Amino acid sequence: MIEEKTKKDVVVRLKTLKGHIQGIVNMVEDEKQCEEVLLQITAIKASIEKIGLILIEDNARECLMETENSSEDVDRVLKNIIKFLR
Repeated sequence: MIEEKTKKDVVVRLKTLKGHIQGIVNMVEDEKQCEEVLLQITAIKASIEKIGLILIEDNARECLMETENSSEDVDRVLKNIIKFLR
């Protein structure tokens, strides 16, 4: 289960991204320069990666801190990390 503090942080970041994406839609509709649009897309990609890392960290901490973890639990966390990093 995701920590409440992490949950709030992720929700705020996702709502910010939602607004940022709408801004890019407006830029495309207004026929802004390609370089400007791509710069904003790059910023969104970085934000999404940050959110993913926050979630992975929270999940890994929760799973790995529990004393009754099985090797399957640890493998699941590691697979999620590897999948995200690809």
